Amino acid sequence: MFTHITVGANDIEASRRFYDAALGALGIPGAQGPDPKGRFWWRTDRGAFAIGAPIDGEPACHANGGTIGFHAKTPEMVQAFHDAGVAAGGTAIEDPPGERNGAFGKLVLAYLRDPSGNKICAMHRPK
Repeated sequence: MFTHITVGANDIEASRRFYDAALGALGIPGAQGPDPKGRFWWRTDRGAFAIGAPIDGEPACHANGGTIGFHAKTPEMVQAFHDAGVAAGGTAIEDPPGERNGAFGKLVLAYLRDPSGNKICAMHRPK
């Protein structure tokens, strides 16, 4: 459905290190960039994710109620994403990483806030 997602960052280098670590734990190659607008991009065959300073020159802020979810191939990758993200300056939020049962069935989830406050998660859906 999505081609790409971009989030604002106030400290580009801190955010780049955070996403290189957290997304690297999911097997996503390190950032490419910066592009001509100063953004860094992580690309897979399923889509792209980018960070950058807001084009309007205003400070970056997170979307209240917004979450960006990243696919994890295994439950172990969910934990690795969480641990790498916290070690790289992210903040653990919500319940500890692990299995949840709900309206969408069984999921393995971990939630973090990046250095700019954006809410992200890693999700594995067991078969």
